[in-house]
Amino acid sequence: MRYELTVGLRYTRARRRNRFIGINSLVSIIGICIGVWALIVVLSVMNGFQQEVRTRILGVASHVQISGINNRLPDWQEVMRAASQHAHVVAAAPYVQAQAMLAAGQAVRGALIRGILPEEEERVANFARYMKLGKLTDLQPGGFGIILGSDLARALAVLPGDKVVLVAPQGLVTPAGVIPRLKQFTVVGIFEAGIIDADAGLALVHMRDAQTLYQLGSDATGVRLKLDDIFLARQVSAELLADLPRDVFAVDWTRTHANFFRAVEIEKHVMFVILTLIILVAAINIISTLVVAVKDKQADIAILRTLGASPASVLQIFVVQGLLIGLVGTLIGVVAGIVTALNIDVIVPAIENAFHIKFLSKDVYMIPELPSDLQSGDVVAVALMGLGLSLIATIYPSWSASRVNPAEALRYE
Repeated sequence: MRYELTVGLRYTRARRRNRFIGINSLVSIIGICIGVWALIVVLSVMNGFQQEVRTRILGVASHVQISGINNRLPDWQEVMRAASQHAHVVAAAPYVQAQAMLAAGQAVRGALIRGILPEEEERVANFARYMKLGKLTDLQPGGFGIILGSDLARALAVLPGDKVVLVAPQGLVTPAGVIPRLKQFTVVGIFEAGIIDADAGLALVHMRDAQTLYQLGSDATGVRLKLDDIFLARQVSAELLADLPRDVFAVDWTRTHANFFRAVEIEKHVMFVILTLIILVAAINIISTLVVAVKDKQADIAILRTLGASPASVLQIFVVQGLLIGLVGTLIGVVAGIVTALNIDVIVPAIENAFHIKFLSKDVYMIPELPSDLQSGDVVAVALMGLGLSLIATIYPSWSASRVNPAEALRYE
């Protein structure tokens, strides 16, 4: 073992002559530990929220959506067949989509009507897991059944078996003027996806009923695709556009929900910066610890210099001391952060039961439990940042120690 390492490790421990150095070292270790622990836990929770929300959104939306001009795709069978041949496409389903007004009694609400083929839709979406009442296969061609989002059904005050009137925006032109196109539908199911856009504004009908209502004939609005890797959506959509006809458009989920996911990503980065300040404060504390240590050990430094130690060796001694503080704090923080992130589903309910509080109320938040997604990249980044800040904090005190004049330091000894 090099003597610089031995002396640096020895200086880290408190000595009788100056207990302040040991106490200050302990405070620095605790500060770095808390910062690293908090940063790992917060990043894991934010990753979990992002993954949970993405899963819920893509449970009712599509990975890639292909549509035609004026929301009409006459040859949707051929487009679906061509898209299904792509290596990353695992399922495809046609759809009809349009705006409408739903009325039940005195209640009237706007909604997005999506006409689907239930058997095909099950392959590209997860509506089955979100159904609270009824099932997707209750939509039968010609039956004019409708499945509503939970908030939409609550606003209309309807349950399965009740009737709602659908008012299409395209009216019928008659000698008396334009008459709205009306059709009565029977509520056959209610779903709750946990996404406000879907729960409060989406209604599902059978695709043939939608084609009849909106006078599309055999045309569809487009084709929805499910991929084996959602993060390849942009690449797949670009590749499909190169093979499909020119009058066809392809939009992936990263564009349809770009603002939301960009906001979540920015929030994650901001939280990273804010919590990094905790580690930075602890690193600044390392500077004060080493400055006091240099003042306290000036005589020792002078003796080492007279025995032949170079300024670089003296610098390494105090770098070792500062890095050891950062290393211990970072390791403890990483272990505590990993354990907390992996067991947050147990820790949070225990705290809620112990103090009779609720962090995420079901009445307010769409995700009532704290999710956690621990990623190795975040752990490595936080650990390297903790060690890096600790190393930077050692530079000035170690440099000042290497500049100590032996004659001046020993003059009053």
